[in-house]
Amino acid sequence: MMDWTDRHCRAFHRTLTRRALLYTEMLTAKAVLHGDRARLLGYGPAEHPVALQLGGADPVELAAAARVGEDLGFDEINLNVGCPSDRVQGGDFGACLMRAPARVAECMAAIDAAVRVPATVKCRLGVDEQDPEESLFTLVDECAAAGVTRFVVHARKAWLQGLSPKENREIPPLDYALVHRLKRERPGLAIVINGGLADLDEAERHLAHVDGVMLGRAAYHTPAILGGVDRRFFGEAGPDISPYEAVQRHLPYLAAELADGARLAAMTRHMLGLFHGARGARAWRRTLTVEAIRPGAGIEVIERALEAVGELAPA
Repeated sequence: MMDWTDRHCRAFHRTLTRRALLYTEMLTAKAVLHGDRARLLGYGPAEHPVALQLGGADPVELAAAARVGEDLGFDEINLNVGCPSDRVQGGDFGACLMRAPARVAECMAAIDAAVRVPATVKCRLGVDEQDPEESLFTLVDECAAAGVTRFVVHARKAWLQGLSPKENREIPPLDYALVHRLKRERPGLAIVINGGLADLDEAERHLAHVDGVMLGRAAYHTPAILGGVDRRFFGEAGPDISPYEAVQRHLPYLAAELADGARLAAMTRHMLGLFHGARGARAWRRTLTVEAIRPGAGIEVIERALEAVGELAPA
């Protein structure tokens, strides 16, 4: 979710669910160690539980970056072995590491030794011409031998040549059955399934076979579905969080960030899909898209956008 799940996105999603684990964008170990930490790693206490997702292939660098993350209070350190972007291919990490399971295990052993919080892996089924069964089970088994107990599996292969990152999220066929089989045959490991999941009904069906579900594009493009997570999956009392209530909860954050110099558009871009499928959704998106980019745009833009979906507000 590079360029998507920044701190503004996570703060917004937290208005809809208190319990779901949120993930940062994938950050390279080098960026964590040598970049602007306040900008890259800044987050608010309300975001917990939140995992730091790292990219890289050097065990020493990854261990050092993981220690930074733990010192800053992140609840989990996750190594991304599934991203197929040109940038990670240039650095020979991300999904490229599916070809080097021993290297991944070495990296995970270093991370696990460096921190006390959980160290986890997010991977694909394989890449290019790899046999998914062989590549997935080999990676998981080698990492498990290094101490990893939790894996997030995007149930697709990645094609490093010939497909763009966007196409790699859509074109390679999904093989949920293989991920379910991984859990059956490795019952001592926590297996979380990811890839193509559109709603909470689908998520619940998968939970009959695996330990958890990760929502990516669905959570970003139709974030209102997160409003039902706490009641449905964590047993929280009370009704689901409505889109209107989420906006009201988010206003203090928006106001504080605006006062601190943030641009409204940098925050509202993550809110565009909140009223997806509702009457007035198009006007909501248009208002935020057009007006939030204007110099000096403030909370009044949100209020005007809400007027377009006023019939959804409580009486």
